[in-house]
Amino acid sequence: MRKIQMVDLKGQYQGIKDQVNASFQDVLENTSFINGPEVHNFQAELEHYLGAKHVIPCANGTDALQIAMMGLGLKPGDEVITADFTFAATVEVIALLGLTPVLVDVDKESFNIDPAAVKKAITPKTKAIVPVHLFGQSANMDEILAIAEAHKLFVIEDNAQAIGSNYHFKDGSIKKAGVIGDIGTTSFFPSKNLGCYGDGGALFTNDEKLAHTLRGIVNHGMYERYHHDVVGVNSRLDSLQAAVLRAKLPKLDDYNNARRTAAKKYSAALEKNENLQVPQILNGDDTHVFHQYSLRVLNGKRDDLLKHLQSKDIPCGIYYPIPLHSQKAYKDSRYNEADFKNTNELVKEVIALPMHTELDDEQISFITQTINDFI
Repeated sequence: MRKIQMVDLKGQYQGIKDQVNASFQDVLENTSFINGPEVHNFQAELEHYLGAKHVIPCANGTDALQIAMMGLGLKPGDEVITADFTFAATVEVIALLGLTPVLVDVDKESFNIDPAAVKKAITPKTKAIVPVHLFGQSANMDEILAIAEAHKLFVIEDNAQAIGSNYHFKDGSIKKAGVIGDIGTTSFFPSKNLGCYGDGGALFTNDEKLAHTLRGIVNHGMYERYHHDVVGVNSRLDSLQAAVLRAKLPKLDDYNNARRTAAKKYSAALEKNENLQVPQILNGDDTHVFHQYSLRVLNGKRDDLLKHLQSKDIPCGIYYPIPLHSQKAYKDSRYNEADFKNTNELVKEVIALPMHTELDDEQISFITQTINDFI
């Protein structure tokens, strides 16, 4: 059996090696390292794939979130509601901009932000909601959009883990995750479903005026060289990373389907184990792209399982071990533990199994049998 990897980037590279290497050579020879043809071509191709009018590439996913909030004109003291159960980048940029983070609980089945908790958290100072499409599945955007419309709030989608996911609205329409709210953001960190070979990110919007503002912010506030019209940052996707993303984008649906296939095999082998809860796919098979395959261990032995898998050379991870409201940087006397019932349970139960495009049946069988034998 091949060595099991948490993410097999080397194996994936073999399938695009010739194209990536040739594109790298082109960039090296034309020396257009920043905002070169590869960046512009990738931007256009991603717009077409997502059905987005505007894609604004940037340096990383965290920058994308910060630039989104800057572009919407959020001011210090404005409250921004987001999920307590996610990576810190989402709340980090809120705090960096002097905004007030408001963390709320998540739905225990989907791991995504709980619309009822969002409603409860709204105050006159609330200006935006940031739903995180966690582990590859879209949040309940029908409810989120309805809440935002009723209270005149912005919606910024953190789509770093769900690019390629489809969201099925109650009216039967379908949109790609990330192009549903006012702005969508994503990360192209190497381990993402669409990842480059360094850092990278992007913003998506269908609003022409907002897109213009965002394009200025990513480039020092310039639309014309040395003319600074808005306060900006230095956050640009470089041409080498765009070359990698151009090679991968046409394969993204195949990559996501490979992840779905692996997830189905995991679940088929594990779903009858009464001590486990396999990931729940809501609202159609194409809604989940399985950036992570996160099990819930229901018998209190999650940490024991982690050690056992590691002893068998099976990589795994806990995303996330500490709620954001309990992190030293984001503790706040406003928070009540009773409001985070689901998050406080999930951080003790979740464990992520290897998930990538190169998983084979032998590896999946070994992983699942090891888990079932232990629990």
